[in-house]
Amino acid sequence: MPTGVHLRDVRGQLFDAAERLLVEGGPSALTSRAVTTEADVAKGVLHRHFDDFDAFLAEFVLDRVDKMDARAKALLESAGTGDVVGNLAEAITAVFTGVAVAIVALVTFRDDLRRRLRETWPAGVPVLTEAAIMIKAYLERERELGRVSDLDADGAAPMLIGTGHLLFADRDAPPSDNAVRRMVASVVAPWLRSHDSG
Repeated sequence: MPTGVHLRDVRGQLFDAAERLLVEGGPSALTSRAVTTEADVAKGVLHRHFDDFDAFLAEFVLDRVDKMDARAKALLESAGTGDVVGNLAEAITAVFTGVAVAIVALVTFRDDLRRRLRETWPAGVPVLTEAAIMIKAYLERERELGRVSDLDADGAAPMLIGTGHLLFADRDAPPSDNAVRRMVASVVAPWLRSHDSG
């Protein structure tokens, strides 16, 4: 296989295959053989590009965290528009209807992966930590704009993400939009200006 320019394509193929397997079959469905089969590449390709399978999984998790940048930017840009509860509910739904819930299960399932991630990610589960950072930045911006009063964004953001995770995890069907809005409102409503009570 050629090297260089095609490496990114191979990594992308492998990561996309891992995501499909993880979402459909859970952490136990992820093996190096299953990933290469799903990606339709030769069995040795994964080990040519990664030291071992946990190194591959760590890179996969961090790649999916990087993909949240666009979502975080869009949420921050929505500050001052729409309603705060709706903006937050939409962002939380986007996080948890993606691969986030499955990644939490994967990180919990594999001790070696957790140890590997600790080398570059100091605390928490990467996807959830990044989501909390995204929510905190948004709440701080809304506070600057005067749509949220003196809410403690450092406390509210992880509360929203933790409660959101409980709402979405281990379900046959995602919660309704109204259920997500009610959850968000229960956390932030006391600090919303009266015109934006969700």
